[in-house]
Amino acid sequence: METIVFFMDNLDVILERTLQHIAIVGVAISLAILTGVPIGIAITLNRKAANIVLYVAAIIVTIPSIALFGLMIPILSLIGHGVGYLPAVIAVLLYSQLPIIRNTYTAISNVDPALREAARGLGMTPMQRLMKVEIPLAIPVVMAGVRIAVVMNIGITAIAAYIGAGGLGVFISRGISQTDPRQLITGAVMVSLLAIAADYALMWAQRRLTPASSSSTSASPSNA
Repeated sequence: METIVFFMDNLDVILERTLQHIAIVGVAISLAILTGVPIGIAITLNRKAANIVLYVAAIIVTIPSIALFGLMIPILSLIGHGVGYLPAVIAVLLYSQLPIIRNTYTAISNVDPALREAARGLGMTPMQRLMKVEIPLAIPVVMAGVRIAVVMNIGITAIAAYIGAGGLGVFISRGISQTDPRQLITGAVMVSLLAIAADYALMWAQRRLTPASSSSTSASPSNA
């Protein structure tokens, strides 16, 4: 009951923190898509390069999130942005690379060779084949990678509160430091609800973007 009262009394603050959380994850994921998808496509041309890129991306994911956020502080302090929004976005961007690059690489690599040959027989250039055949067929798996990145990083972004980036993690950090279960529960529940809402929204977008011919093979985060 106390938690519900706290939630209702602080609804405006909760909304503000939620928007901060969405802003960090949204910008970071958008940048991750703009960088990760082209990288994933490019490394399909060279198996050795693919192994190196995926290995480096996997190493980044193994770095504890609090350590990566902390690492951003001395690096970005050189340009006057050691704490706050920018280091949080960069850290989430780095964490998002592996699922997006890996799924893009896997999706493009697994396009049916017969379809490539058919496109080549129609006189399509490599770029036309990529844009009109390979990418449309790869969208379900690529979107699955995006969903994994979004859901994972909504949770990770909660730690950004410790470097002054705001977001829903502020309630969690204050709840722990002040031994206040109301704030702790509020933060944890809101992060969970945000992750669920984002996953369903992206699942809807995935279905809308999936070509009808490949909808039956659409992937989800649990099996990508």
